[in-house]
Amino acid sequence: MSARPKILPRHRKDHVKAPGPLVRSISEIAKSLQDLSRQAVKEYAPVVEAILRSQSADIHHIESTLDGLLGFCGDPEALLLYKKLCRHYYSVDPAATASYVHAYRDMWESENEEKP
Repeated sequence: MSARPKILPRHRKDHVKAPGPLVRSISEIAKSLQDLSRQAVKEYAPVVEAILRSQSADIHHIESTLDGLLGFCGDPEALLLYKKLCRHYYSVDPAATASYVHAYRDMWESENEEKP
């Protein structure tokens, strides 16, 4: 009786190929974006808190802060800062705030998501 070679299942880790250069490159870019988002939150958090604490009505300062934060709203902490500042800005200029809410939706919400 001859011994049959043992066949290993394909899902075992020792059969997984190492990621190629494209996958490594994409992973590095994703990590860089995460790091950049974390840095943005660190930079913007004190600015947003100062605006809220002082109840600032400085439209230019509020809008430039919202403009800067918008690109980072894929990060949950940045989105929280954006929402806090929008809630504050609503008492200053409701129409302008609505445009920032729409800008967020245009940039970050999927077309497949249900709209309320």
